[in-house]
Amino acid sequence: MSDFEPFYDVNRTYEDNYACGPFGAFAAALEGEGVLPVADGRSSDSDASSTAASTFLGQPVNLAFGIPAGPLLNSRYTTAAFRMGFDLATYKTVRSRAWGCNPFPNVLAVHPQSADGSLTPGSAELDEGVLADTNYELPISISNSFGVPSQDPDVWQPDMKAAIAAAGPGQVLVPSFQGSRVEGMSEEDYIADHATTARLVKETGAKLMVMNTSCPNEGHNRLLCHNPLLVGRITEAVKREIGDTPLMIKLAFIPSDDDLELMVRSTAGRGTVQGFSTINTISAKLVDKDGNQALPGAGRDRSGVCGSAIRGAGLEMVRRLAALRERLGLDFAINGVGGVVSPADYEAYRQAGADSVMSATGAMWDAELARKIKASL
Repeated sequence: MSDFEPFYDVNRTYEDNYACGPFGAFAAALEGEGVLPVADGRSSDSDASSTAASTFLGQPVNLAFGIPAGPLLNSRYTTAAFRMGFDLATYKTVRSRAWGCNPFPNVLAVHPQSADGSLTPGSAELDEGVLADTNYELPISISNSFGVPSQDPDVWQPDMKAAIAAAGPGQVLVPSFQGSRVEGMSEEDYIADHATTARLVKETGAKLMVMNTSCPNEGHNRLLCHNPLLVGRITEAVKREIGDTPLMIKLAFIPSDDDLELMVRSTAGRGTVQGFSTINTISAKLVDKDGNQALPGAGRDRSGVCGSAIRGAGLEMVRRLAALRERLGLDFAINGVGGVVSPADYEAYRQAGADSVMSATGAMWDAELARKIKASL
C-alpha cells in the first residue's frame, strides 16, 4: 500500500501531522481539487432542516455518517472531511489543559490470528500478543497509541470555532472532550475538570458534544466507562454547565450486561445523556515478529486496536444498547463506531440499531468512503 496516502500520515509524528496535515485526498479537498468548495454563505438552520435527510442529536444532517474522535486533529482536518462528504466531523478530543502525545510511532498495522482478522473481547490472544508491524493491508486494522493529546484551550477554542463555521448545510461539527487525571487530584477535582472542559467547549458555539469515557491511556481495565456510577456523577456535573446542549458519551466494549444497563440507567435514565457512541478500541498486547514489545517505551506494551478487527465487537455493543433502549423504554441515540470500511459495514450498523455511524480508520485509508456509502443508498 506504499502508493496510497492516508489523510493522517502514520510515518510522521503527531506534531507534524497537526502542523502540516491533512494529506492525500483531504489535502486536495482543502485546495478545492475535484470537489465543490464549502460555500462562504451558509444556509439558515431552516434551510438545512428542509433539505437534510436525517438528524444527529437534534441537528439536521444530510446523512448521519462521519468520522469519530481521533484522526481529525484541527479545523483543517474537519473542513476537509466536510468537503469529502462526511457530514459528521468529530474534532479530536480536547482537554482543559495542554497534554502531550505518546512517543512516535503511534500507529502500527495490527494482524489478528483469526481468518477474518477480527479480535474478540476477552480472548486469550489479547493478553498473549497480537502481531503489529508496518505492513499495512486491507481491510485495515491499526494501533491507537496517542494518549489523547490536546492543545491548550487558548489554541483549540478559536480553532474549534473555525471548525464549526466551516460546516456546510446539513453538516455538523461534533466536539469531543474529556477530563484529565493528574497526580494528587481528588475524585471531586476530576469531576470538576470534566465540567470545566465541557463549558470551554460550549463557549465555542458547539450545538452538541461527546464526552470520552473510554480513553485507552487511562490504563488497561481502568477505563472511566468501567465505573458507571462515576460516569453518572460526571454527566450530572457536565449537564449543569451545558444545560440543554445534547451530550453523548463514548464507550469502550463493556462485557457485562449488568454493567451496561447500570451505565444506561445512571446516565440516559436520569436525562443527563442523550446518546452513546460505541466502541472506542479494544486493548491488546502488541508484539513484533519476534514476540517483543512492538511499541517502544515504558507502559506501552498494550495499545487500543481500531479498524476492521473490532467491527464485530462494535456491532455487538450497538445491538445490546438497542435492546436496552427498547426494554427500558428510554429515548437515546446510538452512534455505531468500529471497523466501518465499506458501505456494507455502514448498513450492518444501521440494521443493528445505530441511528448514526462513524468510521475513523476506514476513512483514513479511504477518503471516498462517505461518497461510496451515499452512492450505495
